[in-house]
Amino acid sequence: MNTSANVFPAVGLIGLGAMGLGMANSLRRAGVKLHVFDIRPEVATAFAEQGGIACSSVSELAKSCNVVISVVVNAEQTDSILFGPQGCAHTLSPGSIFVMCSTVDPNWSINTEKKLAELGVLYLDAPISGGAARAAKGEITMMISGNPKAFAIAEPLFEAMAAKIYKLGDQAGAGSKVKIINQLLAGVHIAAAAEAMALGIREGVDPEALYEVITNSAGNSWMFENRMAHVLAADYTPLSAVDIFVKDLGLVLDVARATKFPLPLSSTAHQMFMQASTAGYAKEDDSAVIKIFPGIELPKKKTG
Repeated sequence: MNTSANVFPAVGLIGLGAMGLGMANSLRRAGVKLHVFDIRPEVATAFAEQGGIACSSVSELAKSCNVVISVVVNAEQTDSILFGPQGCAHTLSPGSIFVMCSTVDPNWSINTEKKLAELGVLYLDAPISGGAARAAKGEITMMISGNPKAFAIAEPLFEAMAAKIYKLGDQAGAGSKVKIINQLLAGVHIAAAAEAMALGIREGVDPEALYEVITNSAGNSWMFENRMAHVLAADYTPLSAVDIFVKDLGLVLDVARATKFPLPLSSTAHQMFMQASTAGYAKEDDSAVIKIFPGIELPKKKTG
């Protein structure tokens, strides 16, 4: 990749969470001059100590950058970044590019593109997938739709962060629709994996043996293999929290409800994550949805 400070006078990234930090590190490795902002100033400062510029606000970041990549949790946070009291929409120069990487309602994304266009700012609807480990290696998947000129300018940045880049259309919305469908499958697969493991435990099957057999059989899924490993380790450190799927499956259902499209499996999975959240597991890893099943003895975390 030939990205350099000469090609991109300044690029900004907002949100140094599990995904955002990995993406920022990937851009820095590619030689991008990177400005960063996080609501935890110490996180931005620690990143900048290894190369980069920590900004004290999103407005300050936007004044210095012609491409801004937002990696925050949801539409509400993105709205605040853009149009809140300290927002950056009015400090971005005309012709600048705002890259939105959150999971949001596609209609929200379409409206945001229009609002930014009125300010002369180009917008890319660019949800991401892959998890923190792939983000750290520059191997995420990006689902992008929006202005072709903006895509062409930002594409070298995407190549630094992603193993798979899908251009899905010339207007916002398509990227978010594909991400919503991905989240439908991810949430349903996690819920199904938890149900299967819970039944096995209830029936007295050795969990380790069950995991070994399923991951080498036709019933396996990426989510079973990944998330049930967390259950076996009794490690519910949140790589993706239960409440993420309360939100994302809620978005899935909202999108489908608008056109009266039935989603029976998604509805059930959403209720399972809601139950886990209400039971006190909201901030635990999404595999903690298995804890809603009664009468099972989950593996204990190994010590020593």
